[in-house]
Amino acid sequence: MPTSRVLFVCIGNAGRSQMAQAFYERAGGLARSAGTHPESNVHPEVVEVMRELDIDLDGRRPHKLSQEDVEWAELVVTMGCGDACPVLPGKRYLDWNLQDPAGMPVEVVREIRDQIAGLVAELP
Repeated sequence: MPTSRVLFVCIGNAGRSQMAQAFYERAGGLARSAGTHPESNVHPEVVEVMRELDIDLDGRRPHKLSQEDVEWAELVVTMGCGDACPVLPGKRYLDWNLQDPAGMPVEVVREIRDQIAGLVAELP
């Protein structure tokens, strides 16, 4: 069972970070996700591929990254937000180089989903 409070951050908080949060929570961990420039909704193709695994993202809304989110986290996992992600001393950081699923065909979004599931499974 996961023991860290993990914050997953990407640009729009409408794909990668939402999937990562859902997988981490499914494993019993405490997680948040946020975006440096959040979109208005989770991408429909992301909702669709997560539903295939009985994970419902329908009610989730993208959230703007805040200082409070970073302070809450023990581990911050970034996914493509670069210098826009705040860095606080004493926090652990990982950067996952993952393709953005926005506008991608469902087959590609499934591959990204499966990559994220594998990476999340390796977290503490």
